[in-house]
Formats: sequence, C-alpha cells, structure tokens
Amino acid sequence: MKHYPLESRFAAQRRSRSWPLGAAFRSRIAIGALMLAPALAGAQGAPDFSFLNASVQKRANGVLSLMSYSVVPDLTSSSLSINNASSGNPGIVMSQLGGGATMSKSFPIYLEGAIAYSRYDPQFVASNGTESRSVPAKWNTVSATGGIGWDFPLTENKELVFRPIFNFSLGYVASDLSVAKFVTERITDRQINFLDHGTLNAYGLGGSVMLDWEHYRDTHEIDLELRYTNIHLQSFGGSSEAVQGSASAQTANLYARWRAPTGLRAMDRPVRYVLELSHSRYLGSQSEILGFTNLTTLGTGLELDTSAHEVFVTRIRAVVRYVFGNNVSGVSLGLAASF
Repeated sequence: MKHYPLESRFAAQRRSRSWPLGAAFRSRIAIGALMLAPALAGAQGAPDFSFLNASVQKRANGVLSLMSYSVVPDLTSSSLSINNASSGNPGIVMSQLGGGATMSKSFPIYLEGAIAYSRYDPQFVASNGTESRSVPAKWNTVSATGGIGWDFPLTENKELVFRPIFNFSLGYVASDLSVAKFVTERITDRQINFLDHGTLNAYGLGGSVMLDWEHYRDTHEIDLELRYTNIHLQSFGGSSEAVQGSASAQTANLYARWRAPTGLRAMDRPVRYVLELSHSRYLGSQSEILGFTNLTTLGTGLELDTSAHEVFVTRIRAVVRYVFGNNVSGVSLGLAASF
C-alpha cells in the first residue's frame, strides 16, 4: 500500500473536489452569458445599412439615359408610360410637348423647341448583412430643348430641303425619398444624400440633320421627314457630389403624314382625315434601357381648319395612335395645332 505525505493527500483531495465545483461555476457563467447576449446586442445597436452594388450612381446614368428620350423631338416617345412591377422598377412616365417650323420661304431659318416631363420610380436595396430592405424613391425630371437650323432647298420648287440643326438642352432631376425614418437614419452610404431630396442638373449639346419633303395640293398633303439627332448630356452642379452622370441621345427617325379632305365641312373649311406613320431607332445610351431599341407609331384622326376665322391657331388635329416595339405596345391620344 502506497502512502502519500499528509500534505500531498490533502492536496489531491482538494484537487479532486475542485473539479466538479469549477464545472458548475463555468456552466453558470455560460448560461448567464447566453441570457445577457441579446441585451448586449441591443446595447451595441444593429449594424448600419448600406446600398448593395452601388446602384445609385448606375441609376443616375440611367435617369439621364431616360432623359435622352425627352430631349430629342420624337413623336414615338413623346408620350410613354411603362408599368412592369416584376422588374423592380415599376414606374416610368414620359410626356413631351414641342414643335418646329421654318419662318418663311424667303428667310428659311428653322426654329424648334420642346419641353418634357418624366417620372422614374426606382427601387433600391439596402442591407446590413443580416437583413435587406427595399428603399423606394421618386425621380422627377424636367427638360427643355431648343434648336436652330437653316433650310437648303434641293429642288426648284423648294419642296425638298436639307436642314442642319444645332440643338441645346437643359435638364433638372429631383429625387424624393419615400421610406421609413428609422431605415434612413441607419443608412451610412453617402449616396443617401442624393436620394433624400437630392437634385441633379444636366446640359446637352449636339445637333441634327434632316431631309424634309412638303408636298401640298388641294386634294392631298404629304409631309415626309428623315432625321438623325445626336445630343450629349452631362450632369453639373446638384446637391450631391457622390452622384454624377452622362448620357448620349442618338435617334434616327422616319415620319410620314397624309392629309386629305373627308368631304365634310366645318367652320367654312374642309374637314381632313389624317394618317400618320413614325418609326424611331434608338442608337445611344437609351438603347435597350427600357427593353426596346425601336418604336413604331401608326395613327389616324381628323383635322379641323380654322383659318377662315380669327383664331390663334389655323388647324387643330386629334389623332389616335398605336405604338409598338420590342416587347412593348400601347395606345395614345394626341392633340396638335398649327399656327
């Protein structure tokens, strides 16, 4: 039988007794830590949100690309509304009002102008690593375009002319954030400054070339235009340096219109029926941004001649148009006037 010194046996017994006491103590500590973890996490606060994929800058270029539809005088995209909730960007509305004319045959300076409004409702995603939230915004755009050109006759009767045009544009984008306050307060991404009531200004410079044939007779009237436009848009100023953008508006367009008397009369003048055709090919930044590269418009309507009376306009037209392109179609009603 092996004997231990007294102090050694006492130490061994103390060590054997201390092991179960230590395990129980450590277990209590572990349980307490698990109970305190939620409280400690709440005290430290949840991680901040930030935007995924830095999409705000990408969308800034996109909104200028959408503006490029508006700065080009174009019948096919003068009124366009798209609603596709499955894309995550369900709201796009564009509307344009414009016109142009040659001042006189003796002084053939050509002037044109257009104003346009569009609304784009993008959806952004903010994440803190554990959860994601949708951040809806509304971007409202107003733009104005002017053009100065000159008619160079290609035929003796001056029905066919070649028309170079210098174009200039100004645009303004305003962002209105619509999201719960507790989310915006926890987004640390600097791009939130633009989304939350931010602004973006843009200017455009470029030009157009056009072939215009105007063949007017008592029995019928024909207007035929072939046009190419190239305007470069560049942002400047604005409320946020984090978001800037640029875009190129390039459009090739064919427009044709036939007018002829219906046999009816109103306001001491013949009432005419109108047939229209317009086809646009988008070649610049706007190409495929909405899922199509071309649009075609077919229209029919009536025209009222008011030139026999002292009114501000000489002709008023109402035309119903059917618009179609790649994966897009729709119907619109257009009103026009001649002065």
